[in-house]
Amino acid sequence: MAVPHTMRAVQYSKFGGGASDLQHVEVAVPGPTKDQVLVKVEAASINPVDWKAIQKGLLRIFAPAKLPHTPGTDLAGEVVGLGPGVTSFAIGDKVASWTGTAIGGALAEYAVAPIKSTVKRPANVSAVDGAALGIAGQSALQSLRDYGDIKLDGSSNNKNVLVTAASGGVGTYAVQIAKLGGAHVTATCGSRNIDLIKSLGADEVVDYKTPEGAKFQSPSGKKYDVVIHCADYQAFGAFKPQLASTMAKVIDLTPSPKSLVTAGWQGLTFASHRFVPFLMKSKSDDLALLCNLVSEGKLRTVVDSTTPLSRAEEAWQKQIDGHSTGKVVITVGEE
Repeated sequence: MAVPHTMRAVQYSKFGGGASDLQHVEVAVPGPTKDQVLVKVEAASINPVDWKAIQKGLLRIFAPAKLPHTPGTDLAGEVVGLGPGVTSFAIGDKVASWTGTAIGGALAEYAVAPIKSTVKRPANVSAVDGAALGIAGQSALQSLRDYGDIKLDGSSNNKNVLVTAASGGVGTYAVQIAKLGGAHVTATCGSRNIDLIKSLGADEVVDYKTPEGAKFQSPSGKKYDVVIHCADYQAFGAFKPQLASTMAKVIDLTPSPKSLVTAGWQGLTFASHRFVPFLMKSKSDDLALLCNLVSEGKLRTVVDSTTPLSRAEEAWQKQIDGHSTGKVVITVGEE
C-alpha cells in the first residue's frame, strides 16, 4: 500500500478550549522511528482525559509533547510502515493500539504507534472494538484485577463489587469483567440504561438519581469489597457505610487532589478501608487479553455513536456533554 506524503488530521493549537477549537488540517504523514509502526487509522475513540486533562492543559508538563497537537490515544487500523528494527509486526497487520498521552495522534488518517502498546487484533475483532479498548478496557481490567484482586477465572465469587457510572465507557467493560471474575455486581446508572446494564450481567442495577442510588445502597443489602468509581469525585465518607467490614477498597478512576489527600491519610493511619487513586498503565499483554475476550464473545463493546473524522468536533462535544452510553468512536476512511 502506497503511503501518501500528506494526510487529513484534527488538531488544536492552544490549551483550554473545547470542540470549537478543533481544526481540520492537512499535515505531513508521520514517519515511524525505532520501536514504532505507522498505522493507517480505521477507527479511534475519544476518552474524558483527552479533553478534561490534556486539552485543558492539566498535563502540559509532559503531554502533549508539543502544539499544535493531534489528539486521541486509542486507535485501530492497519500497519503500513515499520520503524527501524521492528520485526514483531508486518505490513498489513490489523492492530489495536494506545499511542500514549504525549504522542496522541489518533484523530488522523495515519498515526505512529509504539510497539510496546500495540497488538495484532483477531480477524473477528472490528476496528471499532479495537479502538475502544485502549483506555476504557484496560482501566476496567486493571482496576478490578490489579487493584481489586478480582480474578478472571471465576474464582472471585465471594466478592461483592459496585460499579458507579456503569453505562460509561469504563463502566460497561467493568461490569462484564467483574462478572467474568464471578463477583456479585451492583451497578449505578441513569434510568434509561438500566436494562442495558442488566444485559451486560449486572446482578443489581440502581438509578443513581434515587435516594438508594445516591447512597450507593445495594437493593439486597450487600456490602462491597470493591468499588470501581467511574464518576466524578465523591468523598470517601459517601461510600463508607456500604463497605464490607475489612479491607474494602474504593478505586477512584477519576482521581483528584482531594482523593490523593484522603488516600495518603489512610495510608499514614493504617485504615482498614482504602480510597485508592487509579492510574492506567498500558500493557500489550492486557490489550491482547481484551481483544481475545472480545473475539471469544466474552466481552462486548457498547458503542454510543460512530462519527466520521470530518465531523470529529461533534463527537468531541458529545464526550464533553457527558452521559454518553458506552464509547464515542471516530471512523476514518468511510466518508
